[in-house]
Amino acid sequence: MAGVVGLGEFALEGGGGEPVDLARTLASHGVATLAPQLVDPAARTLETTLSLGEGQARTIRIRPGRPGRVAVEAMGEDLPPGSGSRLLATARQLLNLDQDLSRFYARVAADPALAWVASGAGRMLRSPTVFEDVVKTICTTNCSWSATIRMVTRIVSDLGDPAPDSRRAFPGPAAMAGAGEAFYRDLARAGYRGGYLLRLAADVADGSLDLEHLRDPGLPDDEVGRQLLALPGVGPYAAAHVMLTSLGRYRQLILDSWTRPTYVRLNGRKATDRTIERRFRRFGDYAGLAFWLFLTRDWVEG
Repeated sequence: MAGVVGLGEFALEGGGGEPVDLARTLASHGVATLAPQLVDPAARTLETTLSLGEGQARTIRIRPGRPGRVAVEAMGEDLPPGSGSRLLATARQLLNLDQDLSRFYARVAADPALAWVASGAGRMLRSPTVFEDVVKTICTTNCSWSATIRMVTRIVSDLGDPAPDSRRAFPGPAAMAGAGEAFYRDLARAGYRGGYLLRLAADVADGSLDLEHLRDPGLPDDEVGRQLLALPGVGPYAAAHVMLTSLGRYRQLILDSWTRPTYVRLNGRKATDRTIERRFRRFGDYAGLAFWLFLTRDWVEG
């Protein structure tokens, strides 16, 4: 196809050799569908625009490749030297393929409501950076989903590096910090979140805050949670969401205005938070992931 460069393929399997369901990974959570990502679970494709630095970006497409493999393509020709391997590595990171979920699959196999997961569900699509995931999560707090889409779309379309296909990448912290209060108030219409986003971006841009180190598996969950809760605009819900979707830390349950009534509907009777937590306690470090999958089984047909 003209204007498309094949970057390569890699095996569709997890860090422990476990199966990976591509459609369920692409539909793993709502924040994964926000700009600049375009997800089509039915076609099992993801398109997203990634910054290459120095004001450049490229849009990539992740799609099924040969049996058991994923293919990655870049839109536009004449890629900058060395960018192809970087884009391919980032595609693998987005799918979170290095994470080993084999122990989790062994646990869910004995649970009638969750045994289906072991066929390859549970892997969370994540952003290239923790910064992007934190910003997007802050934009989900105390507002409608349409407001979240509006805020994130405007941040990307006005501040992100442009690609040759006219799409834009998610902006880096320096671009967000330089946007000024009026942008978040009048254009993104972020409300009280604008101040939080400005402060967060400024701290990351000047090096006083390092969010990427939170993906270090050597950090204890309690310490990661403490550092997340210290961020501007991040409360218990947002911290649990970032831990689940971005950091691969699955013990904490996301209990909010959507998960609670959804659990009641699926379970058939009312339940307190303590009751819900007790139901999933058997999964230990994977309790939050088991809860999330219980709620989202019907997000992908079949």
